[in-house]
Amino acid sequence: MHMHGFRAWVALRSISICKSKWHHHHSHEGGIQFSRNLTTTTTVGSSIQMQIVKALRSGERRKASELLLDFGYKSHPLTSDDFVDIFKYCARSPDPLFVMEMWRLMELKDVSMNYICFVLMMQALCNGGYLEEAFNMMDFLGESQRLHPLLPLCNSLLRSCTEMQSIIQASKCLDLMEKLMVGKSEVTYTELVKLAVLQKNLPAVHLIWQEYIKHYSMSILPLRKFIWSFTRLGDLKSAYKTLQQMVSLAIGGNISIARTVNGKLYSTRLDIPVPLNRELGSTVLDLKETKQPDSCICPPSMYFPDSISASIGPQIIRVGNKKAKNSKIDGLNGQKHPLLMKILRWSFNDIIHGCAKQKNYALARKLMLQMQNFGLQPSSHTYDGIVRAVVSGRSFRHGMRVLEKMQQKNLKPYDPTLATLSISCSEAMQLDLAEALLNRISKCLYPHPYNALLASCDALNQPERAVRVFAKMKQIKVLPNIRTYELLFSLFGIVNAPYEDGNMLSQVDAAKRINAIERDMAKNGIQHSHLSIRNLLKALGQEGMMRELIQYLHVAENLFIYRNPSLGTDMYNIVLHYLVEAKECHMAIEIFKKMKLCGCHPDSETYNIMIDCCSVLSCYKSASLLISVMIREGFCPMTCTYTTLIKILLENENFNEALNLFERVRLDGIQLDVLLFNTFLRKACYQGRIDVIEFIVECMHREKIQPNPATCGYVFSAYVNSGFHNTAIEALQVLSLRMMSIDGNILRQKKNFVDEFILAEDLADESHILKLFEDSEDVLVVGLLNLRWSVVVGFPICESADQSLWAKRLELQFLKKRLVGSSLRGEQL
Repeated sequence: MHMHGFRAWVALRSISICKSKWHHHHSHEGGIQFSRNLTTTTTVGSSIQMQIVKALRSGERRKASELLLDFGYKSHPLTSDDFVDIFKYCARSPDPLFVMEMWRLMELKDVSMNYICFVLMMQALCNGGYLEEAFNMMDFLGESQRLHPLLPLCNSLLRSCTEMQSIIQASKCLDLMEKLMVGKSEVTYTELVKLAVLQKNLPAVHLIWQEYIKHYSMSILPLRKFIWSFTRLGDLKSAYKTLQQMVSLAIGGNISIARTVNGKLYSTRLDIPVPLNRELGSTVLDLKETKQPDSCICPPSMYFPDSISASIGPQIIRVGNKKAKNSKIDGLNGQKHPLLMKILRWSFNDIIHGCAKQKNYALARKLMLQMQNFGLQPSSHTYDGIVRAVVSGRSFRHGMRVLEKMQQKNLKPYDPTLATLSISCSEAMQLDLAEALLNRISKCLYPHPYNALLASCDALNQPERAVRVFAKMKQIKVLPNIRTYELLFSLFGIVNAPYEDGNMLSQVDAAKRINAIERDMAKNGIQHSHLSIRNLLKALGQEGMMRELIQYLHVAENLFIYRNPSLGTDMYNIVLHYLVEAKECHMAIEIFKKMKLCGCHPDSETYNIMIDCCSVLSCYKSASLLISVMIREGFCPMTCTYTTLIKILLENENFNEALNLFERVRLDGIQLDVLLFNTFLRKACYQGRIDVIEFIVECMHREKIQPNPATCGYVFSAYVNSGFHNTAIEALQVLSLRMMSIDGNILRQKKNFVDEFILAEDLADESHILKLFEDSEDVLVVGLLNLRWSVVVGFPICESADQSLWAKRLELQFLKKRLVGSSLRGEQL
């Protein structure tokens, strides 16, 4: 803010009381209210004025101009009263251009401007957005005809500046008010607060508040505006305290509110500054808490430690030395004042919605209960704030309970309320509920709730539901945004993947879908984003459409990468991954070179993809070189990096070097995983290397890496292929026990598994085991089926992996090799 503008806000002078009748009959919310009836001087002049107004109202501006010109030249000598009715219409319309036309005619005919026309002309200019012309008119008429602007007129000009969000013009208006020494009224403070909120200047609001209470006693309407400003700027503590001030005034009967003929609220008390001559805290509503209901989660001190505690249950309200029992039926103190109740409800709603933004559900609920205790029935707008606070601070289930409460009170939820609940349900993956809520929305102006449901459909792989959601958007004419199309590419750009590899038919279908989505984007004037191109590249790669993948990479380069290379790394990684997966290694190498030339810096994922490319080419030397470059660039090789190197060595049947590399990885303290061990087991199984199998299995046990079903399959097949059938069954039991629990003692801990699943003779028991898949216990299910199968073929059950002779032999063999310092080079069983 400019320094002079800020000075005008916070260094507010003592208000000089204007003694003219215009000041005592000032307008509220910036308008002007006159103390006498306006009449025209002659019947002929009145008739012509009505004709001009009628022409303006019907849109015949040319006719109105012609009538005005004839009126100026053919009529009797004119005065400013002959233009009052036209000025009044132009002020209401507003029509600033015709006002300027009348003023030029009055200047030409030497008609002096009176205060009434001056005020109406300024209102027309301000309401029409001609602020610069309004300032110029003030200066010109003030100097030439000595028509000095009144405080209400300055307030009207300040309000227009605020409505147009023109900080510069508002500062100019404040400087003008300071220059003319018109003082400030409660309306001025209200407009200053609006300006502070416009600039998101919370300290300025606090300074305006301090100046306001210095010059004025409390009033309902200004307090309402201060509550609104504190809430909008995130200061719930100040808003809460100010609300207590408002409730205290209402209980004390200090109500001076009325409504104008235009429906605007204004204060009926005279605008005479009466400084607050007592401590601010003495007027604060003292709510003594008697008993908190169970629904209150936390005391108010958790949110505002130094604020005055407000009760939730039945209470006695004390104001000074007065006591008034709270009533839910008659309202505050038994007063039935509909405008007061409406303003109080508005202020409570403002803070409740502020609680929703700050995820303060407990305070929002407490405020709603206070509303009910004060006789303020919550409206749909109140519940909208409560729902927003609930879903942000708790869960969608609590939001649905609030919705049920609304239905019990026959309150219809707003469409945004349903949208908020739907988004919460979508985030919780409750897709049926989220879709049902969306279907209840009659009109939605933004696609966010639909995007949230589409995102959940994408996460849970439910494209059929996504089709219904997008069709619903089309039906109620919700315009998609770029996020919608990003999700559509992810949902529908893929046909066969991930369940099947792409084929010619699926690729044709995918191309048609992508073209349809892009046509819809063009129809709505939406261009690709970084994420939409990324999802599109991923869809093309999964369908195996390599030619289209390269084409859209060129599109991404032209749209994003050449302008901002940092966006290209992720896209290049996607393309490189699918090229390597499709064994298009030479193309991947060319893309990798191009990536470095255009300024995109490879990351750890890039190097791992290219090391995978070397694995496809069986080029250990190139993979080692890439690791060296990777380390020089500051990226630490991960477990998957060494897994790929070991895979290259094993493909060349270089078990000794692969085991040496494994030993270095283990000694370096790199976190090992089951995939690395399975890489050894897979190749050793195919080559019949039982010695490698047993060494790796014992290493897994010592490193506390639990086997998975693939581990069990490789070990079992290796022994069977070598003719060791009994050892195969024993090894399968041991690995299954270790797969189910890291210590291999699960059958001792859960003895019911043996009787209910393993030894049971009923064939239906196998279906009971398979039901465990519903809880994603696939490892447990596979282990139980393996143990049951081994018992079926006639082998005794092994309750603990440590009891197995095979496991003990592997342990002794491993210790023996460590003691003698031998390696596995050239050793065979």
